[in-house]
Amino acid sequence: MGCDDGTVAMLLPYQGHPEITDETPLAKSIVKEPKTTPALRERGMTFKKVMDRAKRIDNDEFYTRYEDVEKELSMYDKRVWENKTVFCNCDDAVGKDENSTSAFAMYFIKHFKTLKLKKLICTHYSGQVDLFGQGAAGYIFTKTGFKAIGKYERPKDYNGSFDHPLSIEILENEADIVCTNPPFSRAIDYWKLIIDSGKKFLIISNITNAINTSYIHYFKKKKVWPGYNRVDNYINSKRELVRAAGSWYTNLKIKNRDRHRLLKIVPLKQIPDKYIKYDDSGTLLVDQGYIPSNYSKPFAVSARAILNGVLEKGFEIVQENRYTPYIDGEEKFARVLIRKQKG
Repeated sequence: MGCDDGTVAMLLPYQGHPEITDETPLAKSIVKEPKTTPALRERGMTFKKVMDRAKRIDNDEFYTRYEDVEKELSMYDKRVWENKTVFCNCDDAVGKDENSTSAFAMYFIKHFKTLKLKKLICTHYSGQVDLFGQGAAGYIFTKTGFKAIGKYERPKDYNGSFDHPLSIEILENEADIVCTNPPFSRAIDYWKLIIDSGKKFLIISNITNAINTSYIHYFKKKKVWPGYNRVDNYINSKRELVRAAGSWYTNLKIKNRDRHRLLKIVPLKQIPDKYIKYDDSGTLLVDQGYIPSNYSKPFAVSARAILNGVLEKGFEIVQENRYTPYIDGEEKFARVLIRKQKG
């Protein structure tokens, strides 16, 4: 991230603890840009194939770009963060520059003053892959107040994992809002821990969660909903851009969701025939953002409709299990059953 005036400078040590502040210029991160990605049609891809690939993501050796954090977090009213303790608990290291600092940690340190935060707590995970060059030992970084010096703690046998007893203690007793990118491969455990804690959160997870049985009940009970943006690009340990289909999820209030415009809520007769199908059980399937406004029975939609905010437009999830349609005996891509709310 460059300085506000367009120059680039190294981040200076801050009394023994390298730290980023609202006024501190940042070192430029080195990222190898990918070649321009052709459209899905040019690659012979379909949205179904993209979703299939998203379901198979099990490589957690990548982290979030600063611009994606900034794009999402800037959408929320600053009063959300005022006098709050933010907890970044999934390998959110704090180092001497961009390459050794989590984008989440960087954002909150850089904007600590403007957000009027009370405290920031970040943990570094001692995993097999050291994305931030912070060493094998887990630690806790805490910044209390804008002018306070950030402090590092390295408790004995602490690995920095989100489910370590000490991390859970911080979550339960200190955190007001959790903001991070948990490992996709451990998302089921993470979602349960965070949602059961009752804390506010803003996290990144796979786009397929919206149609995955392990998560659908959270959406159905309105304990979580999509954030404003998708996240498709990440950086791996080699400083290369990698692609993975992710989305922001939160329980913070959403205002003026832009993706509502992608929903076409119209009477059933106005939906083009090519975007309407009935499976072998007679269940209606709709695509391309079309939602029947006058259909009282349950119908099946893809994750895209959930991510675009259909549940905020007078519709509800019918069952907590994903719905797998069959047409002429052939299994089709999984969906979720919704219907128009009664009354």
